[in-house]
Amino acid sequence: MDDWLTGFGHGPAVLVTVAIVEGSGPREPGTRMLVNGASQFGTIGGGHLEMRAWEIARAMLADGRQRHFERFALGPSLGQCCGGVVHLAFELFDLEHGAMLERRRGEDSWRLIAIDGLSEAALFDAAGKQLAGAHAPLFARDRGTHVMQEQDGRRWLVDAVLAPRARLVLFGAGHVGTAIVRALAHLPCNVTWVDERDAMFPLDVPGNVTVEATDTPEALVDAAPAGASFLVMTHSHALDQRLTEAIMARADVGWFGLIGSKTKRKQFEHRLRARGVDPARIDAMVCPIGLPGITNKAPAVIAASVCAQLLTVWEAAEQAAAGAPPLRLVASRS
Repeated sequence: MDDWLTGFGHGPAVLVTVAIVEGSGPREPGTRMLVNGASQFGTIGGGHLEMRAWEIARAMLADGRQRHFERFALGPSLGQCCGGVVHLAFELFDLEHGAMLERRRGEDSWRLIAIDGLSEAALFDAAGKQLAGAHAPLFARDRGTHVMQEQDGRRWLVDAVLAPRARLVLFGAGHVGTAIVRALAHLPCNVTWVDERDAMFPLDVPGNVTVEATDTPEALVDAAPAGASFLVMTHSHALDQRLTEAIMARADVGWFGLIGSKTKRKQFEHRLRARGVDPARIDAMVCPIGLPGITNKAPAVIAASVCAQLLTVWEAAEQAAAGAPPLRLVASRS
């Protein structure tokens, strides 16, 4: 997640952004790859397209060019079977903007990069306030990353650097919980990792994970944003029960998974019904967790299965949100 940002502080670098995709392409608009003198960070899909982009970026570092924009036909010119057309924007990356984006991890940002004319760039926050850079035109936000054209013909890359929408509250720092956190490290999500036992957490956790060592884990259920996903796998069935009841008390839960067997599910169902929980809410509880057909109980296997399950849930939610009427916002001229 945001792998390209990890390389911005290591000297001059060229940022390669997928600006437009026509037909089938290896990655979607808004995918980025940062290339410096020694390495690259992130990927725009591999293959000949990425190799050609790497060559152009290294050439720009050598000759000092600030901007480049190019159309690539994947089939005829690059021999890739996708068959579509990809437009790439190349820019000598602004270190000030990189540092600001690094500080703003977890928040939505918008970048405007001039493709034509003077080498100009601007950075905006989610509310449309300009944070840095040159004068920039008004822009719409209902299209994600795209190329817009002013009346005089000048083109700008409008690049949406959006925080992950998926949020997971994970209760339990045992072997399976640790394996899941490790598997989620580079996926587009933010994780709140909760356990009463502070010593159970590793010294280093992924950048998308926030650790909460607390004696009142139920409070983290109440504090989670609407639509968050919950995964309960603590060391105690009694605590699992309390957390389950707290999650069931919320009407705005996105997804809820409980580790355990079919027998454990029956026991929890019985107790929840006795407490008057809506049967539809009980039916929505996922227990056992993981994809059907995967029966191996090794922590790493469970983690792979559960993460795949979560991705299907989160992508379905994104697609549903994309089908809603778009919210149009524009940045003010500053």
